[in-house]
Amino acid sequence: MEETRESQEMLGRLIQPEIEEMIQARDYRNLRRAVAGWAPTELADLIRSLPEGEDVIFFRLLPRESATRVFEYLDSDRQQDLLESIAKNKTRLADLLNEMSPDDRTALLEELPAPVTQRLLGLLSPSERRVADTLLGYPEDSIGRLMTPDYVAVLPEWTLHQALDHIRRFGRDSETLNVIYVVDRDFHLIDDIRMRELILTDPDSKIADLIDRRFLSLQATDPQEDAIRVFKNSDRTALPVTDSSGALLGIVTIDDVLEVAEEEATEDIQMMGGSEALDDPYMSTPVVTLMQKRVRWLIVLFVGQMLTITAMAHYEELLAQAVVLALFLPLIIASGGNSGSQTAALIVRAMAVGEVRLRDWSRVFKREIITGLCLGLILGAIGMFRVFLWERLFESYGEHWFRIGLTVGATLVGVVMLGTIFGAMLPFIMRRLGADPATSSTPFVATLVDVAGVFLYFTVAAWLLSGTLL
Repeated sequence: MEETRESQEMLGRLIQPEIEEMIQARDYRNLRRAVAGWAPTELADLIRSLPEGEDVIFFRLLPRESATRVFEYLDSDRQQDLLESIAKNKTRLADLLNEMSPDDRTALLEELPAPVTQRLLGLLSPSERRVADTLLGYPEDSIGRLMTPDYVAVLPEWTLHQALDHIRRFGRDSETLNVIYVVDRDFHLIDDIRMRELILTDPDSKIADLIDRRFLSLQATDPQEDAIRVFKNSDRTALPVTDSSGALLGIVTIDDVLEVAEEEATEDIQMMGGSEALDDPYMSTPVVTLMQKRVRWLIVLFVGQMLTITAMAHYEELLAQAVVLALFLPLIIASGGNSGSQTAALIVRAMAVGEVRLRDWSRVFKREIITGLCLGLILGAIGMFRVFLWERLFESYGEHWFRIGLTVGATLVGVVMLGTIFGAMLPFIMRRLGADPATSSTPFVATLVDVAGVFLYFTVAAWLLSGTLL
């Protein structure tokens, strides 16, 4: 114990340059001793920070059991690099793959090219190969891809004493022991029981005495977004996964679902920013791919902005007669775009977390009309005040300043309302068409509102300024 404590204290004082010096000096004995007490997450962080080449050397020095756990905490790109480095040592590679948890192994294999995946599957033991083939056979982005078959199940006729003996015997390989699953002889899920209940109940009682048949479960073919919603609304760290007949296939743990939630949120943010979602982390994505992911949306938005130019050209005579109108044009179209972008972001996020469903479109429409009207009145009042103030201070707008101010204020009310309505309804339209609501990106909404704002502005100006400036 004292030696372990000293090793951990040494670990606390150790910094990355000293690790690199040990690797370069090939002082592997002291290196192993220095990191003996490190947790897998700490070792994974260290591997990420080491230069290319040194990370491979360090990983190869790790004991087999520790290496597997550390490997599971690394991102897919780093995992692939390490796999390539140890590919010549088939025994080490086979051990690593066989000892990985099935869900983490599936996540790795589905990222690799098909020929590489097939080659790695050939290194698995027959039992692990069957598990890997089963999990990879589920649809992409389904709950089955997140599932692990490593769990503990008991029969209802067992006593708690029998169940605890079974857990001691087989629980070591389970992904989690927070919850034990009750199944019948055909492995249909009957209930789940928290470990706390098992421990605190008389060991001579039967499992059937603890069953209330109230449990949450997921289906293997359901989309992964369903798992996010169910975990959010429950206090579980793991949930059982069944087939269509109710047979227990495996479990999904909260850590895997959190990774999916992060990926979904990242994808939505990127798409709302006016870009296609990246398949890899930003720093790992080639510049050419970054350009390809962004150029399509930029072209669409560029063409959309050409419509704004066309709209302005349509009112060229009005602009020539009242040049002052051009001063407020950027202010007006920006206000409409901003309000639309705000609304689109709110609605897309509300859809993503299940707060708003497709059937709620009419309620959202009514709410956004009221919100847009109020916001438009506020901005319109500020716009009119600005015209009034500049006229008083600098006499900027001449004898028809009030009508100019009224034109600006009325247009702001209308364009902000248009922005909120466009921003609210486009996500619903996208979902109704079967597309991701996030594709109604904020730049796209802003472009639409820009075009509509130009038409609205000059229409209002032609009406209110007729017989004066026009």
